[in-house]
Amino acid sequence: MSGTFISRSPEETQARGERLGARLPPGSVVACIGELGAGKTCFLQGLCRGLGVESGVTSPTFVLVNQYRGRLPVYHLDAYRTETLTELIDIGVEELLHGHGVTVIEWADKLLPLLPPHTITVAITGLGDEPRRIAVDDPSGLADPAEPESAREP
Repeated sequence: MSGTFISRSPEETQARGERLGARLPPGSVVACIGELGAGKTCFLQGLCRGLGVESGVTSPTFVLVNQYRGRLPVYHLDAYRTETLTELIDIGVEELLHGHGVTVIEWADKLLPLLPPHTITVAITGLGDEPRRIAVDDPSGLADPAEPESAREP
């Protein structure tokens, strides 16, 4: 699902995440980058739905990591309040990044040196009522061949 896409609503952003989540194999890492309010949590809510998570998905800003049950274990990390890589290593982020579940990360730019080479990067731009530009870099090759052209950025 590599490419750049435009989302005009939270529902479209979640649907984009859901399509990716449905395709993720064990050991996947999805790194979300974007400003506060850009839609990272919204995208990851859809991604988790695509992984079969039925419980509510919320950003773990204060607890750092939430775990969800789906067709695979999902580890949702929010690095917003972290200060150093050492802090992330101390909470066990390396085990999450190299485990058998799916690890999704908000504010992933804070741990770039720790991310494995197969990490799928999702950069979201746009704030408030603006449409969102969702750029997906997917070295794993999980491209969605049935992508409607209307959703792609020209």
